[in-house]
Amino acid sequence: MDVDAAFLVVGEFGPYQKRAVAVLVVTQVYMAFQAMLIVLVGSTPEYHIEQQDNAAAGRQELHQQVTFTEDIESIVTEWFLVKQQAYKVSLAGSLFFAGLLVGNIVFGPLSDKIGRKPVYLTGLFFEVVFGYMTALAPNYEVFALSRLLVGLMNGGIGLVGFVLTQEYVGKSYWAMTGTLTSMTFAIGIALFGALGYFIRPWRSLATAANSLGVLFFLLSVTLPESPRWLYCQGQTERAEEVLRYMALRNGNSAKHLVLQHGNHGNRGTGALQLVLHPVLRMRTMVLMYVWYACSLVYYGLTLGASQTSGNRYVNVAMYGLVELPAYPLCIYFINKHWAGRRKSMAGFLCLAGTSCLCTTFIPENTGTLLSVTSLALLGKLMVSAAFNIAYIYTSELYPTVIRNAGLGVCSMSCRVGGILAPFVPSMRALHTSMPFTVFCLSGLSAGCLSLLLPETLNGAVAETLEELDSMTRSRVLESKALLYEDNKWKSNHK
Repeated sequence: MDVDAAFLVVGEFGPYQKRAVAVLVVTQVYMAFQAMLIVLVGSTPEYHIEQQDNAAAGRQELHQQVTFTEDIESIVTEWFLVKQQAYKVSLAGSLFFAGLLVGNIVFGPLSDKIGRKPVYLTGLFFEVVFGYMTALAPNYEVFALSRLLVGLMNGGIGLVGFVLTQEYVGKSYWAMTGTLTSMTFAIGIALFGALGYFIRPWRSLATAANSLGVLFFLLSVTLPESPRWLYCQGQTERAEEVLRYMALRNGNSAKHLVLQHGNHGNRGTGALQLVLHPVLRMRTMVLMYVWYACSLVYYGLTLGASQTSGNRYVNVAMYGLVELPAYPLCIYFINKHWAGRRKSMAGFLCLAGTSCLCTTFIPENTGTLLSVTSLALLGKLMVSAAFNIAYIYTSELYPTVIRNAGLGVCSMSCRVGGILAPFVPSMRALHTSMPFTVFCLSGLSAGCLSLLLPETLNGAVAETLEELDSMTRSRVLESKALLYEDNKWKSNHK
């Protein structure tokens, strides 16, 4: 039998898989803490500068002139990151996303070659180490370097962890596990807002947020290797071992479970196939832009949360909680035959763009229900739904042998959007509507472009490139047959 048939024997989502997936899913809370850390530790409180005669005062003189009027301890107050130094806060945020970019490039193909589990555990261990480096940073330069390194590890384990939640279960549960992962990240954002409210000093906040990673690392040590990855690498016996162990822990009998020794000639498949293979090349180009747009809008709106009017801690929590309704919507729409993955993702992206467009026609501080903040929150809701579908949809569009590499390239593009996101809110200096105009154009264009992708609802998942080619040929033949029947019907009814 193949792996999908084996999961029907083992149990597609039995008690053991629920525990394993739960460990991976709750780790997203820690991931969210690290991603959002700069929003609170980089908060800029109200301040005023005592004007002196020499306008060209140096950095030391600036320290003597600045007086902060809010009782906040952040990297801004410790290292006086105001005026000409203010860009360093956005730079630290961008360095985190630059780390995510490199992490996706390195960890994706690496986990396809040496395994999901060792790469995941190594990345999580070093993320915790570099997280403490952030909390203990003696100066801005060390702080910025630590954010880059944390991002590097965060990008790697985020990608591999997501793939593991998919590969531990049967295909019919992929949408659910993918949605749980995204939902928990949103809960993590909200919890970080609450944590920041109770722990104000930035070093204490960074330490508390990072300490959660120690617990998740200890829980992750017992996770098994992905049976799907083992099977695609030709390690059929090890894959059978893992599947039998899963079946035993699920309370099912799988003594006679034997996987077919198929063609594993693609087990060395590299990321180069994403460029060389015509079908994968087209899908990758479209998906890269979709992921970039999702990331730019998602993180642009989220990182701007502390800059909007109102309590900064409540704003951060709200930008996390507003995502939660997106996930039931996803589950509902992507499993309907009239919507599916493709139309749902395109629709949510276009709605996100439209919400951002509408903010340009609303005056700021209107105090009504229809305000810039409420429309921005609606945009965040829509783009969160699109982002969640993008993860699930991308996993189904790539064969197992190259899935992590495909997700890695898409995530790499996603991180480019993340790198640019911290600077987009600062475009308000040009015009108050400029950031939302950028988000609007990105959402609408990505939504239209995603309609070029094929639908994957209720379709088989390719394990190898040969299976992908076979499925593509079948889809083309089916389309030609439908076109022929349609033309024949029209000619008979003229």
